[in-house]
Amino acid sequence: MKDGIHPNYPEATIECACGAVWKTRSTAGSHKIAICSNCHPFFTGKSKVMDTTGRIERFKNRYAKKAN
Repeated sequence: MKDGIHPNYPEATIECACGAVWKTRSTAGSHKIAICSNCHPFFTGKSKVMDTTGRIERFKNRYAKKAN
């Protein structure tokens, strides 16, 4: 490899708002993020599927095959 053409690749810390911390390496340095896989509702299983005003049923009724 040539000397002097590669970027600096120091150790970096990624911190989430929930308190989770990861050590990695990055050319951009350390970051603070708002949400991670430890606290995201999709990954924790706490997500709620909301069917407001029956939209799914209206869609199914509108596009269902009609018996002749």
